[in-house]
Amino acid sequence: MILLLFSLATFLVYLATSGGTTPYDYFTRLGAAFLQGKYYLTSNPPWLNELIPIGVGKFAVVYPPSPAILSIPFIIAFGQNFQQQILAHIMGALGAFVWGLIAYQRSGKKIVSLWVFLLVAFGNIVWFLAATGSVWYLGQVSAFLFLSLTIYESLNKRRWGLVALYFGLAILSRLQVVMALPIILYLNKNYIKILAGLTVFGIAFAFYNYLRFGNVFETGYGLIPGVLDEPWYQKGIFDLSYIGSNLKAMFLSVPIIKNTFPYITPSWGGLSIFITSPVFIYSLFASSKSRENMLTWLSVFLITLVVLIHGGTGFTQFGYRYAVDFYPLLLLLIINAIDSKKLSWHHWLLLLVSILVNLWGVVFINKFGWVGF
Repeated sequence: MILLLFSLATFLVYLATSGGTTPYDYFTRLGAAFLQGKYYLTSNPPWLNELIPIGVGKFAVVYPPSPAILSIPFIIAFGQNFQQQILAHIMGALGAFVWGLIAYQRSGKKIVSLWVFLLVAFGNIVWFLAATGSVWYLGQVSAFLFLSLTIYESLNKRRWGLVALYFGLAILSRLQVVMALPIILYLNKNYIKILAGLTVFGIAFAFYNYLRFGNVFETGYGLIPGVLDEPWYQKGIFDLSYIGSNLKAMFLSVPIIKNTFPYITPSWGGLSIFITSPVFIYSLFASSKSRENMLTWLSVFLITLVVLIHGGTGFTQFGYRYAVDFYPLLLLLIINAIDSKKLSWHHWLLLLVSILVNLWGVVFINKFGWVGF
């Protein structure tokens, strides 16, 4: 009950720090189209510049469809004017709730649960993503929530149907999340049933691709008009030569320093994950003797590899948003590192710094527009 109250407060904070109605509402538009029996949009407003023409008056949304499907109950309840960022607020707050539960069940300590809840709600860039709720950010918040739910179920009752459902929804939010499969299968052991359940999602997505593009393997990213002419895709959507630029964005990006007020501002190009969340350093202290931790790190590596060979580095963004794809795995490692220890002053200090940095980013960008390249 306490966690639910904290989650409600988190939703209200996200609402208060939102930038307002997002114009990039691909998912709620697609959700409304699904309700009409369509798998495409019939309008192509100029600001939605990543729609793919697939016929006369037909435009495909390139992004995986989980958030659009999840928006349907809200569209039914509140109409087609339901604001997409509200869904992001709800999902972000629920993600913090799930991790508060996981932390309590693993540690048996309410103070650890509170610490982890605050870390997830406000100590990382999920705050910015959930407060903003544009199409790219909502897809990541959705993947974060459902990968978190997958881990929660995998650590508790291990009901294979729910594991497959949650993991399938996570994958159909961000495809590379499938690379978390090693740790998910290890935690559950029931490989065959889970893989069979995920196969259903795979078949459904293949059919969706066939309807949109006439090819079960075509996800559409390379079909966005003009996308391959962008300088960051000179060698295609994915290439090993992109690893350096992504590593730089992930670990070495710094704020913009100016001689005039407000002096230090976020950069749309990115910000190191250890600047936005220095508290993540605790993931490195998870025992290397634990098979669970080793397979969690393997899953982090596999997701990171996909992220690193992608041509763009995630801009526009606060922090390095692609890292959110493996944030649930880092959180599991952090909990495993601290569940047998008493929280010390440095845990609270790094948590406070993480919260203040993310507060700075969200307020500067969403409330004042103090951001640039």
